[in-house]
Amino acid sequence: MTSQLPAPGVPGLLTGSVPPGLYRLPVTETPEHAAAQAADAGWRTARLHLDGIGDKTAFLDRCAADLGFPGWFGHNWDALADCLTDLSWWRKDGEPHGYLLVAEDWDAFQKAAPEAASVARTILTDAVGYWTGRQTPMAVLLA
Repeated sequence: MTSQLPAPGVPGLLTGSVPPGLYRLPVTETPEHAAAQAADAGWRTARLHLDGIGDKTAFLDRCAADLGFPGWFGHNWDALADCLTDLSWWRKDGEPHGYLLVAEDWDAFQKAAPEAASVARTILTDAVGYWTGRQTPMAVLLA
C-alpha cells in the first residue's frame, strides 16, 4: 500500500521536510500543479500518462515515450530499473535539485494490469531508494 503524501505536501517534498518516497498525490493536488511546483524549485519533472495502458509492453513503451528514455533502453524490467538509477540521460542541463516522476492514472493501470503494476511499483520504489541520501533525491507521485 502506498501512503498519501503527508503535509505539507509537494512543497514539503521539494524542500526536504517530507522525505523522498513513493506517495499518492492528494486528491486536492493536480499532477500539472505538482510538476510545475517541482520545475519551479529546480527539480527535473516528468509526467507518465498511464491512461489506456493494460500490460507490461504498453507500460514500458509509455515510459520510453513520456520520460524520454535514451536509445539504449531495452524495453524490459531490468532496463527500466537501469534508466531510473542512471539518470545521466535526464541531466542534460546540469544537476537538478531532485527528480520528480508523476505517474498519472495509476489506479486504472493497476486494475488493468495488476502484475505489471506490482513489478513497476517495486522498480519505482527501488529507484527512489537508490537516490535517497544522494545529493539529488527522487520522488514518485501516483495520481
